[in-house]
Amino acid sequence: MDRPAPVTPWLRPDARGVRVAVAVTPRASRTELAGVADGRLRVRIAAPPVEGAANGELVRFLAKALGVPRAAVAVAAGATGRRKTLLVQGIAVDAARQRLGG
Repeated sequence: MDRPAPVTPWLRPDARGVRVAVAVTPRASRTELAGVADGRLRVRIAAPPVEGAANGELVRFLAKALGVPRAAVAVAAGATGRRKTLLVQGIAVDAARQRLGG
């Protein structure tokens, strides 16, 4: 019997890949995943939120964690806020969930 896929509110399919809802904490001691809160994947970023440094570090970190090129990850919404949505191209929801531990 097929089991339904687990519900992951912070991870949604997109025609080009997946959308990841993220809550970012800049200026952390290190860049790391920090669980899930309020329906978003929490990510601590070591970079400061100055001149796009935190967004660049977030893109680099998620690309590496998901095993995709940096060019496949883009901030789709919330570029200047702590709550962001990222578009990751070329990966399926199940693979993203497995690689991010969701």
